[in-house]
Amino acid sequence: MNDARLFVISAPSGCGKGTLLGEVFRDSDVFYSISCTTRAPREGEVNGVHYHFITDEKFRDMIAGDEFLEYAEFVKHSYGTPRQPVLDSLSQGRDVILEIETKGAFQIKEKIPEAVLLFILPPSIQEIRRRLNKRGTEKADVIEKRVSEAAGEIAKSYRYDYVIMNDDLADAVRDFKTVYNAAKSGDGSADRFRAGNEDTKKLIDEVLENA
Repeated sequence: MNDARLFVISAPSGCGKGTLLGEVFRDSDVFYSISCTTRAPREGEVNGVHYHFITDEKFRDMIAGDEFLEYAEFVKHSYGTPRQPVLDSLSQGRDVILEIETKGAFQIKEKIPEAVLLFILPPSIQEIRRRLNKRGTEKADVIEKRVSEAAGEIAKSYRYDYVIMNDDLADAVRDFKTVYNAAKSGDGSADRFRAGNEDTKKLIDEVLENA
């Protein structure tokens, strides 16, 4: 029986989702879908590992060829998820992890309703700015652009299946694994993290109110 699941993970830039996912799936046989993007690589990023870095023209050609499961523009650059590698991995019985922004996540949910949408909250908007500045890979105006758009992204988390917070990494890893295992088993062990849960709604409200 093929019980492979598609997990769509979203979080504001600077929320630490890359570090979190690295800890959760360190020894797991999951397929990380590599997105295409028209932005330039940041320091340390490798083509074909972090992203497929392509031209605007190539991106448009892929749209025309219906090669994306989803695509969107974010901070003046285009991002898209290649369709075939995702479908191939699911058919082979491997869980698939997508790291994409909210617009793309909702596109995926429309096409693949059984996809599991998980949003990772920061403890505050101010913490996003601190982490982005510490990372030091982007100019100040780009950082402020990302910070200003973070609240809009967080406001959409109410529509996700699950929401967790990445404040303490160890706690976030534990909570993520709880959601992942519950989604695989179909039990209710992660119901406290469901976006429709009143406590979860209050948590989202608090982050937005402190923006």
